[in-house]
Amino acid sequence: MHSSLLHLMLQYYFKIFLFSTKNSLTVQPVDDFEFSTEQLLPYIEPLFSLLFELLQEVRECDTKMHVLHVLSFVIERVGSKIRPYISSLVQYLPLLWKESEDHNMLRCAILTSLIHLVQGYGPESTQLWQFIVPALAISTDTTQEPHVYLLEDGLELWYVTLINAPVMSSELLKLFHNIPALLDLGTENLRLILKIIQCYVLLGSREFMQVHSEVLASSLQNLLSDIKTEGMVQILRLIEVILKAFPTEGPSVFQSLLLKILQSILNGEDNCILMSMYLSLFARILLQNHQFLWSVIEHVALEAGSDENSIFGALLENWTERIDIITQPERRKLSALALASLLSYNNCIIRDHFGVILNSLVQVLHDVCRIDEDGLITDSLMIDPKEPIDDNQDTQHDKRKYLLSRQDPVHTVCLKSYLVSQLKVCQTMYGQEIFDQLMASLDSEVIAQLQPFCH
Repeated sequence: MHSSLLHLMLQYYFKIFLFSTKNSLTVQPVDDFEFSTEQLLPYIEPLFSLLFELLQEVRECDTKMHVLHVLSFVIERVGSKIRPYISSLVQYLPLLWKESEDHNMLRCAILTSLIHLVQGYGPESTQLWQFIVPALAISTDTTQEPHVYLLEDGLELWYVTLINAPVMSSELLKLFHNIPALLDLGTENLRLILKIIQCYVLLGSREFMQVHSEVLASSLQNLLSDIKTEGMVQILRLIEVILKAFPTEGPSVFQSLLLKILQSILNGEDNCILMSMYLSLFARILLQNHQFLWSVIEHVALEAGSDENSIFGALLENWTERIDIITQPERRKLSALALASLLSYNNCIIRDHFGVILNSLVQVLHDVCRIDEDGLITDSLMIDPKEPIDDNQDTQHDKRKYLLSRQDPVHTVCLKSYLVSQLKVCQTMYGQEIFDQLMASLDSEVIAQLQPFCH
């Protein structure tokens, strides 16, 4: 079928494609559920050559758009096998973009073609950046009129470019200046914009945070004050990634926001989804940057005219009483690790909450531990550090997320072993007599369930 199609195109393509009605161009032979990429590959080069010739010959904007539609569809279907045939596209699309300055719908079609092109070209799509980045700048600049037409496709291309990017470039980093104004537009494209920001966090790393962290924190905090729960959760998840990637520097970037979040926890936030995210953020801070947590508690106590121990005690009570609203296993384990970390502190509030802390830990141990084939209790969320890095991730962004997860305490610290270690520290710190009294204060059922995990 493909051979016949090519033959017809070679002999009659001007007669076929130079038409006046927009419905004359069809992609039916390609848009078929029995379509075979392997059968088409031998004809890709001449097929693209003919399509490029056609794009150069035709003058009507609608016709160009339909030819681009065919081109995009072929690129999408062929996928990564498009790479050997990229040179013609790289040469022609910038010229077409320049010629289409007054035709925004044609530029939308070009952006769509670029999306499929970057997806097919993967990390090698850096060769297209010289053209893509200026196109993105125009498409996502709210001060320029074309953004009204190009924004949706521009954001999608921006995201696809970043997830396939092997490295950050100064041009891509500069492009982030468009983000704050985009966030001010409202929530219509919020999910995609937040995904773009996450890409910058993991790709740009410290270079990105040094340049853009302050304006990012300000923009997100302003947005949080005027959106629905779903949007708030998306923002909190982004902040969670930032804290995960930058455990030392991250909390201070969001200090004013975290003060408000702590206040919401203390006020007994009614929304379970939000409360779950709030507790998870503070669990990560306690586990990876406990000094910052104490500074936040001190600040809130000062504002409330209270003492630090009272604020800390109220935090612990809310945390242990509502730990069951945290349903995601990784976040539950994170909270358990954070609570277990408290056992090595000689603090009267922690001693007073010893029983409820252990009760919470036992609950989570049951959730995350499994019995292996040898009958041993293992932590199901652990990633073996000796396990080879998986290079078969779908995109460069997936690879970066995977590498970040390999550094996360949730996947590097065994909860069972950590609890046993912390209990030994606690025993040494308080002495055997006080430690026995603390253990005796536990409910007998909790002790019975704890014992298998301590061996």
